[in-house]
Amino acid sequence: MFKSILAAALALVMVSCAPAPPPPISTGPDVAQCTAKGGTVRPVCRMQNLACVISHTDAGKTCSDKSDCQGRCLYTGEAPADPATVVTGQCQATSDPCGCFTTVVKGHVGPGMCVD
Repeated sequence: MFKSILAAALALVMVSCAPAPPPPISTGPDVAQCTAKGGTVRPVCRMQNLACVISHTDAGKTCSDKSDCQGRCLYTGEAPADPATVVTGQCQATSDPCGCFTTVVKGHVGPGMCVD
């Protein structure tokens, strides 16, 4: 009887030490929904995660703020010495969030950032 209890206790200890099951594998964005929006599912950023990337119809349009664009308003020139200098940018081409860029915010050079 003692051996049965000891064996049961040992079995419980062994089961409690088992690793947790792995998290479910992400399947990425829904391809049909992405295509319906005019996008394509493709790997983005350093991790190459799948994302729905949509081409913006206002790509390259002159802008002074994000509100002028479907995506970000990106500064393409050299940063002016005076932050009060009024500048313009261009609307980004796609919804791909990756890369290094500087934004235009309310007509002025905004923060530069790199998204990986």
